[in-house]
Amino acid sequence: MFTLDYEAAIPRLVVAIVVLWLTWKLVAFFKPRNQHTLRSVAIVVLGDIGRSPRMMYHAESFADNDFFTDLIGYGGSEPIPSLLNRPRVRIHYLLEPPKWLRALPFIVSAPIKITLQIIYVFSELFTIPNPPEFILVQNPPSIPTLAIVWTVARMRGSKVIIDWHNTGYTILAMRFLGNTRHPLVLVAKWFERTFGRAAYAHLFVTNAMREFLVKQWDLQGLKVVLHDRPPRRFHQTTPQGVHDLFAVKLQKSLSAQPSLKGFLPASDPPYSSAFTATNASLSDIRISNDSPSPPTSVIDPIYSQVQLTLLREDRPALLVSSTSWTPDEDFSILLVALREYESRAAAADKKLPKILVVLTGKGPLRDKYMSEVGELQKKWKWVRCISMWLEAEDYPVLLGSADLGICLHTSSSALDLPMKVVDMFGCGLPVCALNFKCLHELVKNGKNGLIFENASEFAEQMETLLTGFPNCPRLIELRAYLQPTSERPTSPPHHLASSPEPPEDIWESWDDNWARFVRPLILKDVRRDGA
Repeated sequence: MFTLDYEAAIPRLVVAIVVLWLTWKLVAFFKPRNQHTLRSVAIVVLGDIGRSPRMMYHAESFADNDFFTDLIGYGGSEPIPSLLNRPRVRIHYLLEPPKWLRALPFIVSAPIKITLQIIYVFSELFTIPNPPEFILVQNPPSIPTLAIVWTVARMRGSKVIIDWHNTGYTILAMRFLGNTRHPLVLVAKWFERTFGRAAYAHLFVTNAMREFLVKQWDLQGLKVVLHDRPPRRFHQTTPQGVHDLFAVKLQKSLSAQPSLKGFLPASDPPYSSAFTATNASLSDIRISNDSPSPPTSVIDPIYSQVQLTLLREDRPALLVSSTSWTPDEDFSILLVALREYESRAAAADKKLPKILVVLTGKGPLRDKYMSEVGELQKKWKWVRCISMWLEAEDYPVLLGSADLGICLHTSSSALDLPMKVVDMFGCGLPVCALNFKCLHELVKNGKNGLIFENASEFAEQMETLLTGFPNCPRLIELRAYLQPTSERPTSPPHHLASSPEPPEDIWESWDDNWARFVRPLILKDVRRDGA
């Protein structure tokens, strides 16, 4: 006779219910949904937000176009002040991986770090109460962000926009001496291609990157080249701005540099700096004839009544390079070039100026190279090289104060462009840049800068550009090319197909460039959803 064993049946029933519930959840998880909130975006950058200018500019632009904007990334550096002042922007800081992971071998620490990042990014994306219409993700890093964003978009009905800065697998290959056939690199390439292939839209920093990825990976979705451009706050600094920077904000930092003692012209802050002088000290200091008369400073009440600030003729030439101090920039080229310039200047019978090279940024190779240059410049009389970290608001002022920019960037994929040069051009600063495959998309050799292949050629370019400083005809020609020569477009085009690049001699700001390419893309989707 059949009898029902209730004690055995109840656990089986519970297990069956749990299995059915999990199966239903799994099916629902992969089922596309359309539950997002219009006019909202989540921007994900698996890096220091304050050192990710392009993603901060995206956040500003979305907010300015009435999008509620959630920016997710790591802390460390202060974001740009204009971003912090926008009421529609919320910043979510990810927890940092434990410091003890750094002591472990990469093969051990990487999986642990990735697991923690998955947890942290998922939790932040799900703390956004209303599902965003768009999720914009920076790539690289590809692992694990592309998979996380793909998953969350499926669950919350969001549309993914991938901003391709480079390819992650080529950066990983640099850990293995450029070996793109290493097993870990091959896995990373598969991951990046699989989760990066399909998106609502793809943004690319160069034409070369677009052509390569579309051909090699058959990317699906809208495809738009959005060249980097600086925001409007990047512009040439007035003599008053130069004075405020060097006589006030950076005065303590410069005076604390042992290598600068006796190298810079004598100054009396806040009335004069190594680069500028006010009318309180004009009797003792030579002034550049072409210096305009800027407005009165309001930074320091001690000299707020001084009416005139001008550039000094005896100032050193100021050269600037920003860097993350990573292997994709070979600073040995800079050291060799500076050593050669020192020899050229010593033999030029005072036709070449002293130069002060300021390197900004943080990174793993900083101490190595600064130690090397520190030993070299103990014997130098014409060259000094220092490293400084500047706040976001001071960085464009420094670029706008400089005479020449330096770029040693080489791309791991040969498909991206250095953002630092974009910032320099925005400040009207010509550059000398190390050549690589697609650099011509940004640096027009002989027009807005010069391209070199090695240290000797770079030293020769410095001599050519700086001879007769501060009156350098060749340098003035390069700077003139970066000045606007016609009116900017007053309104962006309405169709992506009719959005050509502006004429070569017009340098658009980030705002105009973003309005030209991204704004039609996101509004096009809104109109379609509302149809």
